[in-house]
Amino acid sequence: MAKAKKRPDGDGMVRRRPDGTWEGRIVVGHRKDGLPIYKSVFAKTQKALIPKLNQLKRDYAGAELTEDCRMPLGDWLDLWLSEYSPNLRPSTIQNYTHHIERIKPYLGQKQISRVTRVDVQTMYNDLRKSLSGSSVRAIHMMLHEAMDAAIKRRLTVANPTEGIVLPKKEYAPIQILNNEQLDRFMEAIREEVDWHDLFYVEITTGLRRGELCGLRWEDFDENSGRLTVRRSVSYERKSLQIGEPKTDAGKRTILLPPSTANLLRSRKKTSGSEWIFPCFDDPSLPVKPQSAYNALKRILKKNGLPDVKFHALRHTFGTQAISAGVDAKTLSTILGHTDASFTLDCYTHVTPDMQKDAAVLVGGIAEDILGKDLQPWQNANPATEA
Repeated sequence: MAKAKKRPDGDGMVRRRPDGTWEGRIVVGHRKDGLPIYKSVFAKTQKALIPKLNQLKRDYAGAELTEDCRMPLGDWLDLWLSEYSPNLRPSTIQNYTHHIERIKPYLGQKQISRVTRVDVQTMYNDLRKSLSGSSVRAIHMMLHEAMDAAIKRRLTVANPTEGIVLPKKEYAPIQILNNEQLDRFMEAIREEVDWHDLFYVEITTGLRRGELCGLRWEDFDENSGRLTVRRSVSYERKSLQIGEPKTDAGKRTILLPPSTANLLRSRKKTSGSEWIFPCFDDPSLPVKPQSAYNALKRILKKNGLPDVKFHALRHTFGTQAISAGVDAKTLSTILGHTDASFTLDCYTHVTPDMQKDAAVLVGGIAEDILGKDLQPWQNANPATEA
């Protein structure tokens, strides 16, 4: 057998194999015992090998992988999630677990350092046959994050999810209460002694349900009329979970409409709980998001209104604000969106014709409900509201 030849200037080891083919290999890291870890390429001739070897060197330039680079991708994803999970909500952990189980049949047994962009693209293309574009994009976001972590752990040198062609974003038609329905809803909650204040705050702020239920009195500055969103609550397996808002942008301070600020000032005078909206059975706990959801469904059914989701109230607020001329940047800050472009994507149904009719909409419906409460948002400096 021909001896391995060391090419000049660290070009790697080149040898002819017993079967006549040529192998080129380079050191890409070291095991715990100090022995080298190699990566190899092969070709039928030495001439054909050299370009492959040069590409290998470029791919692994500066690499210092550990022996765990041979770990199957499925094992790494399980390990990554177990280490990362303390920073995640229970619902997110559940979603990530499902994503990982989707990946494993395709790439779960492949060495993490050998997973390529082609592997990932092929997997996404096949998953798209049975999953929505949004689901594939969600899997991609998780895998991208896990592979970035693998690079930091020296398990691989490149993220194979970079440069992938993803399905286009898909947005389900959003649900809202139109102006006539909103008017009826605001009339209906006047009869709801227990629930009026919660739904009034929701329809005039657009908070997420968990954020709304997680408000404490310490979050309300009654002098300035500002409300700070610091947390979100949920119940997982009947256990109260108090976490941070959905995104970093979710941590925000908003200027309340005067009518909403006055409502909270009055409510605070008779409150016996640290929570703005406490649980009816135990005021030491916040109201359960599911209870708010059930109350909404009951009110809608009782008053012959469309059977919309709780999130529709948030979208109703966003729609009314855009229609009344609130700029997208300011609205994105109020809603806790990451950027204004996402806000505009959400409310593309607010057409120019609707904006032309904003005076009628606000004057006939929104102004009757909110007074002139939209004005502070129109004049607010988004930078001071973050």
